[in-house]
Amino acid sequence: MSDPSLSFSQRIDTSVPGVLAIIGDWTLPHYDTLCEANARLAAPGAIASLDFSRLAGLDTAGAALLAQTLGPERLRSLLRSASGLAPDRLALLVAVALAVGEAAQQSVEQRDNGALELLERIGGAVLGLADRTLILLGFVGLVLESLARAAWRPRRWRVTSIVAQLEQIALDALPIVALLTFMVGAVIAFLGATMLGDFGARVYTIDLVGFSFLREFGILLASILLAGRTASAFTAQIGSMKANEEIDAIRALGLNPVELLVLPRVFAMILALPILTFVAMVSGMIGGALVCMLRFGISPTMFVNRLRLDIPVQHFFIGMGKAPVFAFLIACIGCLEGLRVEGSAQSVGEHTTSSVVQSIFVVILLDAIAALFFMEMGW
Repeated sequence: MSDPSLSFSQRIDTSVPGVLAIIGDWTLPHYDTLCEANARLAAPGAIASLDFSRLAGLDTAGAALLAQTLGPERLRSLLRSASGLAPDRLALLVAVALAVGEAAQQSVEQRDNGALELLERIGGAVLGLADRTLILLGFVGLVLESLARAAWRPRRWRVTSIVAQLEQIALDALPIVALLTFMVGAVIAFLGATMLGDFGARVYTIDLVGFSFLREFGILLASILLAGRTASAFTAQIGSMKANEEIDAIRALGLNPVELLVLPRVFAMILALPILTFVAMVSGMIGGALVCMLRFGISPTMFVNRLRLDIPVQHFFIGMGKAPVFAFLIACIGCLEGLRVEGSAQSVGEHTTSSVVQSIFVVILLDAIAALFFMEMGW
């Protein structure tokens, strides 16, 4: 084993490039010595060729140091005319030079484009949103086609699955929906009466509670609860089946996964959400009536009579009319994200989170659009 060094020989005419001899063991144990030798090296541009005839040993540490000293591109150029270099060592130097060059290029790109990274990520998110929207629209079309085909074949309806899903979606969710909307109705009544009391119009709290729950809060709260509770369950159930290759087994048996797994959940959701919406409306108004009676002396009889006289029934139909649309989209999003699971527990968790976020976003977006539309129509 010999100490590594560099020997640079140049002709008398200094304008003519010289030869750089690589001597000794260019390995990791001699790294400090190599660094000192490289620090004394002449300008790389004055080197015409490399001489490896006295090279005793070479590893990736020595190759990387030589690439950093001469520059990756310069080293690759000089290796074409290098002498005394074994083929395996030539391959090592070329590979290390390529790796060092790519790392340096990535570092420069990251440093130069750091200010554009935020815009790049925003652009990627927008493109991803567009792709997910197209996938969702395609899946909605597939589900509608399957619904149309199954509607004319009652024997293909999976009544047992629909009833089981209806129990999980509607009956099991009734307590939480009723409790949540009851508390929200009480809060709205308390805040509304407190503010309206300053103008001597506390009795209009009844109109506020009735109007808000019949048109917006009833359907919105029930939909958000189902988006978080049921859409995530759909994704986790179907995603686990996808991860365990049960979906592939269903296809191998000649069955349609959409008809077998998606349609019963869609049917059950379309039936369940109007029920939960009605419960949410009633519970919210009961909560408001209770606060009005206990805190502000408004009797339940007065509360009901004013609701009947001041709130047209069209507000109830507007709120209930949104329920099937929201239910269909929530079910489609939950099932679609389950079918997109790639086969790991991490993928199941990611798509479950995505289904909840997408469902809530779609519900709020469509509710806002519907509110603007009904306002312009004067309904």
